[in-house]
Amino acid sequence: MTGGLLLGGSAIAHAQTPKAAFTPDSGDTAWMLVATALVMVMTPGLAFFYAGMVRRKNTINVLMQSFVAISVVTVLWLLVGYSLSFAPGSPVIGGLSYVFQANTDAAQQLTLNGAALTIPHPLFMIFQMMFAIITPALISGAIVDRMKFSAYLFFIAAWSLLVYSPMAHMMWGEGGLFFKMGAVDYAGGTVVHTLAGVSALILATLVGRRKFIRGEETRPHNVPFILLGTALLWFGWFGFNAGSAGGAGNVATNALIVTHVSAAVAAAVWMLIDVIRGGKPTAFGFAAGAVIGLVAITPASGYVSPLSSIVIGAVASVVGYLGVQLKEKIRYDDSLDVVAVHGMGGIWGMLSVGLFASKAINPAVNNGLFLGGGATLLLNQFMATAAAVILAGVGSLAIGMLAKVLFKGLRVEPQEEGIGLDETVHGETAYTGEDLTLVAAEQEHFSKAA
Repeated sequence: MTGGLLLGGSAIAHAQTPKAAFTPDSGDTAWMLVATALVMVMTPGLAFFYAGMVRRKNTINVLMQSFVAISVVTVLWLLVGYSLSFAPGSPVIGGLSYVFQANTDAAQQLTLNGAALTIPHPLFMIFQMMFAIITPALISGAIVDRMKFSAYLFFIAAWSLLVYSPMAHMMWGEGGLFFKMGAVDYAGGTVVHTLAGVSALILATLVGRRKFIRGEETRPHNVPFILLGTALLWFGWFGFNAGSAGGAGNVATNALIVTHVSAAVAAAVWMLIDVIRGGKPTAFGFAAGAVIGLVAITPASGYVSPLSSIVIGAVASVVGYLGVQLKEKIRYDDSLDVVAVHGMGGIWGMLSVGLFASKAINPAVNNGLFLGGGATLLLNQFMATAAAVILAGVGSLAIGMLAKVLFKGLRVEPQEEGIGLDETVHGETAYTGEDLTLVAAEQEHFSKAA
């Protein structure tokens, strides 16, 4: 995101003194329009990725948890979220100078932390909006099958303003605390993935574990959905990372290359682990590996070489796989492994910058520890990551507890959970025919039980 703009993206290469009449660079603008659309596609991709992993009776509910974030966060971002994230303010939170889109005229060049952007200010705003949309949607994977839809809407709305915006400002915003300290996060290792992973753990704990009917099928109900979602995420991630350069150029090109390499390597490594552990290469393992490879390279993509991205992707799959095993031992119900994939993957990605960052790739960043740059950058990365963990933990706990009071609990009634949230919350089913018979049988079963 702004890490690319501020640390060597093509927008820097031809930065100029802001003028009253600003003419955007046509090439940079064209690329950022495409990148914005690519990032938007990631949220529907996430919806299908998550929906394929749940029981069929909750398919629509899980899809809606991602799609509805598009509407909720869009409005909040336009009104106040963008200002809290990027307007000049304190080191911790942005000011109000961009509220209701004030002072975001396309005719005025945006200067952010000393860098003059070569794209229109409103384009930068909506590119950032797409990041703000998908981040709370990531959290939904931890609470599928059981959380009240109304409580979920309240949580993501409050979370986007009280957790996401402060971290975005501290890492990317004008005068942000961690930007000034020297920590770097190219496209969201802390702001997106660490925040989402830690918040998912807190919310899953507050909501509690899922309940299953004896003998009920609990495996992913639609593996093709998972692969479709993975493909859309992989495709959209090129805009997520390469778009974070703020324009077309060498840094954007490198970001695109390492994004693909890390995902491909991580997918192969997770599949290999599946073969070693279970004897079979699973499609689900390939998909999980690809996604954690994308997560881990996100904060590093503007700073590391393709060879380094091989290591980052390979280690990411090992970290994620161990995270899933840890969940089974601790027995918290992070339904779709948001903590292992996004939380642990994001943390590894942030620390990997401190190990593998290269001035040859991006002259504006110091070399990492393994390239002779010492431990300073690694320490800065650790401090920013620790702050993200604390902010997400405390903020999510406070918002979750408030939602629990306001909505008389976070969880649907046991009968609703047993029948499925598609039918009981949305009044729809994802599949026709035999599925309607199954829903009717479950309704009768739980009516008798009640």
